[in-house]
Amino acid sequence: MIEKLREIQKRYDEVASQLADAGVVSDMERYKALAKEYKELSPLVEKYTDYRKAEDDLREAEELLGESDAELRTLAEEQAADARTRMADLQDELKLLLLPKDPDDDKDVVVEIRAGAGGEEAALFAAVLYRMYSMYADAHRFGFELAYCSETELGGMKEVSFLMKGEGVYARMKYESGVHRVQRVPETESQGRIQTSTATVAVLPESEESSYELNMEDLEITTHKSSGAGGQHVNKTESAIRVLHKPTGIVVDCQNERSQVQNKAKAIEILKARLSAMEKQKAEEAQSTARRSQIGTGDRSERIRTYNYPQGRVTDHRIGLSLYDLPSFLNGNLDAMIDALATADRAAKLGKSE
Repeated sequence: MIEKLREIQKRYDEVASQLADAGVVSDMERYKALAKEYKELSPLVEKYTDYRKAEDDLREAEELLGESDAELRTLAEEQAADARTRMADLQDELKLLLLPKDPDDDKDVVVEIRAGAGGEEAALFAAVLYRMYSMYADAHRFGFELAYCSETELGGMKEVSFLMKGEGVYARMKYESGVHRVQRVPETESQGRIQTSTATVAVLPESEESSYELNMEDLEITTHKSSGAGGQHVNKTESAIRVLHKPTGIVVDCQNERSQVQNKAKAIEILKARLSAMEKQKAEEAQSTARRSQIGTGDRSERIRTYNYPQGRVTDHRIGLSLYDLPSFLNGNLDAMIDALATADRAAKLGKSE
């Protein structure tokens, strides 16, 4: 590990030197690539610097252990013990930082929410999840673009898809894929009985232009009138776009933009993300040893979380964590849960690598 850290330190110094070069600064593409690499290496180098400082402190303390002054030896023993503790802690942190990074972590995402079991109540819950993620995006200043929404008369959402854009969006949102279950008394329930309903969430990293080649001849593109509440153009003009990918049967609707051109571009963007995710899943299934992390980050059929309204509790079943502030969670305060999931994910991967 130390040898690898030395190589990273050397590369970090090289990148820092190149970033100060006037010739590099004038080449914007190269400069941006180097700046990104410098930023990614910085946390590792900072921890390694702390580790070397702890090593120096230990050596200094061990040199003083042979002194004849009893008080000085006591101080040296305390310093040595403190340095060893810091080194052990820093080694654990460095092991985590050295884990291979998910190449999709910095990508923007497409999020699709669909009402599951529970009829109208499931659609109402899907709308709650949509609001929760929009508030989370707002709190983190992520870009948020609605692409398609199929609403019910009571304000529920049978299906909704949207894009989230920003640094590290997929790294945070990837743990949200799966089945979300709600337990609450529906507004339409006169007897006060608790009903269980579900909605599925899929979080797909956006496909880069070079990462997935789409054959336009495989697409069947049609227009239709927008549907749903709100907007003067709704149900009046055929600005909505439906794209069918004939080889897979995948259909993508996009209606939120005012023009057909904008809706077509966004629909194809979403389609590419779905097709790219499908290819990635096939590759993971073909290489069972390289399957997704143990806590799960992508299977729609996996029940991942329960939102219990009577108890004000939200529980993530993958890590057994319960939070007892459901209203705050539904207002987009997801960080405590996502941080715990990310920590569990890193620990699982570290266990595999050892």
